[in-house]
Formats: sequence, structure tokens, C-alpha cells
Amino acid sequence: MSYCSVIENMSAEKKAIHQPYHDTQYGFPIHDDRELFCRLVLEINQAGLSWETILKKEVGFRNAYHNFDVGTVAAYGDKDRERLLNDTRIIRNRLKVEAAINNAKAIVQLQQQFGSFQLWLNHHHPLLKEGWMKLFKQTFTFTGGEIVNEFLVSTGYLPGAHDEGCSIYKKIVKAKPMWMNKP
Repeated sequence: MSYCSVIENMSAEKKAIHQPYHDTQYGFPIHDDRELFCRLVLEINQAGLSWETILKKEVGFRNAYHNFDVGTVAAYGDKDRERLLNDTRIIRNRLKVEAAINNAKAIVQLQQQFGSFQLWLNHHHPLLKEGWMKLFKQTFTFTGGEIVNEFLVSTGYLPGAHDEGCSIYKKIVKAKPMWMNKP
């Protein structure tokens, strides 16, 4: 089985951390708002850090953010903010915690308007990277260009998750609805 050059060139220790995500999540379409919200929160928290750090803390994030239940996170108050800022299982950055809560509130509004976060994304697909960045900047907080790009690549809305020679690339193409394969 052939993999992306990034995975093939990793040490065995790093492969053990990265390969499960590479093989089963990265670039695959996500149909569940919880998981889309999870990916957005994880991408925001990755800013300035390695993806490896985020992968090691993913279970902690899931526990700390009530398994990314959007309505629950949107209703977080001051006690929840303080709890998160003291939780060593996650990245304890005030701006990133506030972004998660504010973005959950934004997603609740999108769910009310479009039926789901996924349907909102689908409604705007296909946009080029620049269009997505503008849209995310208008809708969410702490969503700079690299965060938006990685969120969209990792969820299949933009290409680039895998080398075309990677065996996972072919699985992703099969997993995507035909309309998602447009640029």
C-alpha cells in the first residue's frame, strides 16, 4: 500500500500517531455537525502548534467540550470558560476557548437557517479558497487562512489532503458525493 510522502517519511513513533488519522479521517467528508464542529475546534487549536499535539489531546478535547455537542458548547458560561482554561487535557488559550464557544453559537444559527452546519457548507460549495476564507471570516472567529484551508481540506471541501498516488486518495474519491469532487 502506498501512502503520502509525509507519512512514508515519518519515524515509526510518529506514524503510530498520525497514520490512523491519515487513513480514516483526513480528507474524508464528514456528515455530522458534531464532527464538523470538532474538526473546526481542533484546527483552531492547532494554530501555532503541531498537529501531533492536537492528535494526542483529541480525547481530552472531546471530554472537555461535551463530545462537541454544539448546543451545549454554545450555552457555556463563565464557569465553563474557567473550567476549560484550567483543563490540562486541552490547549488552555483564552482566545481559542472563546472561539470554540462563539463558533458553536454561530453554528446554532446556521443550523436554524440551513438545517445543519453541513448543509451550510454544502450550500456554498464549490468555492475557491479565497471565497471560503471570506465566508468563514464573516461567520466565525479565529479562522485565519491556514485554519480555514486545513478545515476544508481535512473535510473534503478543498482538494489536497493526499497525494494522488496515495491509496487513501482513491478511498476519499469514492467516499465523496459526486458534487463534492468539483474544484
